[in-house]
Amino acid sequence: MPELPEVETIKNALERCLAGRTFAGVRIIDTRPVQRLSPEQFCNGLVGRRIIGLSRRGKYLIIGLSDGSNLIIHLRMTGALLWNPAEEEPFTRLEFFFDDGSRLVYTDVRRFGTMYLVTDPTEIVGRLGIEPLNGRFTAKALAGILKSRTIPIKSALLNQEHIAGIGNMYADEALFKAKIHPLRPAKSLTPAETRALHGAIREVLKKGIRNHGASIRNYRSPDGKTGTAHEEFAVAHRDGQPCPACGTPVARIVVGQRGSYFCQRCQHYRK
Repeated sequence: MPELPEVETIKNALERCLAGRTFAGVRIIDTRPVQRLSPEQFCNGLVGRRIIGLSRRGKYLIIGLSDGSNLIIHLRMTGALLWNPAEEEPFTRLEFFFDDGSRLVYTDVRRFGTMYLVTDPTEIVGRLGIEPLNGRFTAKALAGILKSRTIPIKSALLNQEHIAGIGNMYADEALFKAKIHPLRPAKSLTPAETRALHGAIREVLKKGIRNHGASIRNYRSPDGKTGTAHEEFAVAHRDGQPCPACGTPVARIVVGQRGSYFCQRCQHYRK
């Protein structure tokens, strides 16, 4: 958390607020998120720069600046970006101030989030795999990613160097929709199963964006509101609750050190 739908939601919201704004100041309360640069270098590199655009790559938010540099933010597990919060936010780590008097507050309970200020974004995001909502992500492309991999299909989906942006929740949802057990070896999927999984990945991610992300724990959009995607999850974080398709209690197992939720009946393990 946040995963692709959450970061896309944040990007879309901040685009309306930040485009054309100029950094007037930066307050660093906790230096831990700032990577590669000293706090002074980080602040000096931002102040006076105008924001010319926002984009997303995988789970990274990229803010393009007028001097050609880019502020790249990865929120990790508990990071949040809040636009003009009315009250003081606990766990505030950084504050960004703009020329119109507005501010963007970065909060992070567990302090895992990272920020980079670089000229070339590929220094940070260059190793990421294909974007699952990109037109180049076809069933054939997915088959090419999976064809020689013996690792569980769930682990393959979470590898950001294969496919960028899919996290734990949406992998579980996609596998459920495609009726594939999370422990199936990636290369064991049939062409029909690969096509089903390809469609399921795109569908659950798009649905997550429409619902403004999932607020399982700490995720909030920049206006402070929670997303609703989790309210429509079929299996993710629904351990013991009935499967919406067959009524079997949703099971939880660990795959690659990640909690994984699935229906033992709908996603029966077939070799």
